[in-house]
Amino acid sequence: MRDSPLTDRTVVVTGAARGLGAALARELARRHARIALLGHEQAALDAVAATLPTPSLALEADITDPAALHTAARTIRARLGPPSVVIANAGIAQAGPIESADPHAWRRVIEVNLTGSAFTAQAFLPDLLHTRGYHLQIASTAALGAVPMMSAYCASKAGAEAFTHALRAETAHRGVAVGIAYLNWLDTDMLRDLHTHPSLQEPRRLLPPPARRLLPASRAAARLARAVEQRRTAVYLPAWTRLAQPARALLPPLVTRLARARRRHRPPGPPLTQTGPLGPGGLADQTRAFRRDTP
Repeated sequence: MRDSPLTDRTVVVTGAARGLGAALARELARRHARIALLGHEQAALDAVAATLPTPSLALEADITDPAALHTAARTIRARLGPPSVVIANAGIAQAGPIESADPHAWRRVIEVNLTGSAFTAQAFLPDLLHTRGYHLQIASTAALGAVPMMSAYCASKAGAEAFTHALRAETAHRGVAVGIAYLNWLDTDMLRDLHTHPSLQEPRRLLPPPARRLLPASRAAARLARAVEQRRTAVYLPAWTRLAQPARALLPPLVTRLARARRRHRPPGPPLTQTGPLGPGGLADQTRAFRRDTP
C-alpha cells in the first residue's frame, strides 16, 4: 500500500454512499488516495467519508445533471486537486416484464446507468487529460448477455460498454487510459430483497449455479482497486466471467431457449410484476428524481 501509484492522487467515486462505491472508497483510501465521494445521500456520504484515513470530500450530486457534475468537478479540483482517477460506479436497477414497465422508471435506469456515466466522463475529462489519468466504467455481465425481466438494466449496461469503448478510442492518443469492469451479482443493498422478488429471481435461475453466487462488495473493491493501480482495460469479476466474452454471440439464442423452456414448465401462478427501484440507493434516486420533476 505504501508504494501504491495512487498515493496522494485524487480519486472520484460516484454512487459512493453505500455498496460497492463505499467499499471502493475505503479500499482506495487504504492506498493513500484522496477520495471524492459523489451520490444522492449526503448523510450517508458523510458517514463513509468519516471512515476514511485520507483527505476526502463528500458531495451530493445527481450524475444525470451536467451542471451539478461540472460544479462538483470544480469543487473537487479546488479542494483535493485535479482527479487522476474517475470511477463511474453509480447505477440503479429494477426488474419486471417490459409489458408492464412504467415508462418513466424504465427510462430513468437508462438515464442513470448510461447517460449519467457519459456525463460523468465529460465533466471530469479535462482533469483526466491534465493528469493523464484513468477512467473506470463499472458495467456488468449484463452487457455481455442480456436476460429477461431486466431489459432496462441490460440495455443501459450494454450502452455503457459501447460508450466506454468509444471514449477509449477518443482519448488514447492524449494519454488517458479507459477501463471497464464486468461484474456479476454482488452482495450489496441493491440485492438485499433478492429472494422476495419473483421477477428478480427469474433471470437468476437461468444461470448455472456458480453464476448465481453473490460476490462480497469488499472482495470486488479490492480487485478493482488493483485494476485501477494497473490502469487495466478490462476487469472481470469473478475471473471466470471472462469466458462469456468470446461466447457472447452464442448467449442470446441460449438464453432465449432456456427462458422458453423455463416458462413452459413454470407452475401456474400470479403474473410476474415490477420490483420497483432496487435497494436504498434506487429509492433515493427515485425520491431525488421526483423532487426534481415536481413543480
